[in-house]
Amino acid sequence: MNRKSGHMRAGLRRRVRADTARRSTRRKLIIAAAAWPALAFTGAVFGQSAKPPVLIGWLNSGSRERDASTLGAFKEGMAALGWKEGANYALEERWAEGQLSRLPTLAAKASPDIPVVHAAGTAVLARGLAKSLARPGGMVTGVTNIASDLSEKKLELLLAAAPKLKRIGFLADATSPVSAAYIKTVPRAAEHFRVEVRVAEAAKAEELEGAISRLAKEGVQALVVSPSGWFPSERARIVKLALAHRWPVIAGSSVYAQEGALLSYGVDRLALYRRSAYYVDRILKGAKPGDLPIEQPTKFELVLNMKTAKALGLEIPREFAVRVDRVIE
Repeated sequence: MNRKSGHMRAGLRRRVRADTARRSTRRKLIIAAAAWPALAFTGAVFGQSAKPPVLIGWLNSGSRERDASTLGAFKEGMAALGWKEGANYALEERWAEGQLSRLPTLAAKASPDIPVVHAAGTAVLARGLAKSLARPGGMVTGVTNIASDLSEKKLELLLAAAPKLKRIGFLADATSPVSAAYIKTVPRAAEHFRVEVRVAEAAKAEELEGAISRLAKEGVQALVVSPSGWFPSERARIVKLALAHRWPVIAGSSVYAQEGALLSYGVDRLALYRRSAYYVDRILKGAKPGDLPIEQPTKFELVLNMKTAKALGLEIPREFAVRVDRVIE
């Protein structure tokens, strides 16, 4: 082998090692896109543009078993925009299983310059993740499931369905600034409707039973569930604990009504996840997250679980029944 040939082969080996290193680095950066530290997100999708297939990370505070429908809705949204999973994008899923304390670990490897799409969260502004809804200005955008103060509206609906209620319990998330702001409006709502209210907080799943017990000792007759990042993952338990005291329950998401709550009044969560695909599509095509306004929902759905009403011995007033958008028999 002559000296020239040897140099050529040595140069080829260096290029191969360099290419391998670049591929490894790119792969690590793409995987990092699956774990941006999006604390207090009900759900988030985010991605980094690269040569197809693009890897999109999915960080959700719930579990795949209970919340797979949200992921399915996102995929539907992507498909409607021409993105085919496995062909031009791939997903890396990370689920916190209802434990918000796991989110920092799940989101530990991503760099802060990875775009984040808020799929159905509640604390974008409260946690300083965006400067404003109209001009987020940073790396976070998307859709939120909080349009305005709904504590008074939920109390109104609960009393319309069960007019004899006099003392109402509110379950608050001690870790959520959105829940705290929500609870601050409760006294005004109680005064307006001339009822008594009691509030109990829970910071984690292990505290739910104690919170419900405190409300029971204070003689509440019904339960309003405040907004929370982790309450939805414990919805079945919350409803079960409340029904053990024969309390009608009202919450924001229809998944509560499906679990046995008397009422739910809120946005269509699956529609929010489908809509989040629009933001991912825009970002992957070059838009800056900070330039995309964060959307608030405008359509709300009132769901009545008639089976629960019958089990509680409630006779739903006719004038209320005609306001219901959907009935679970």
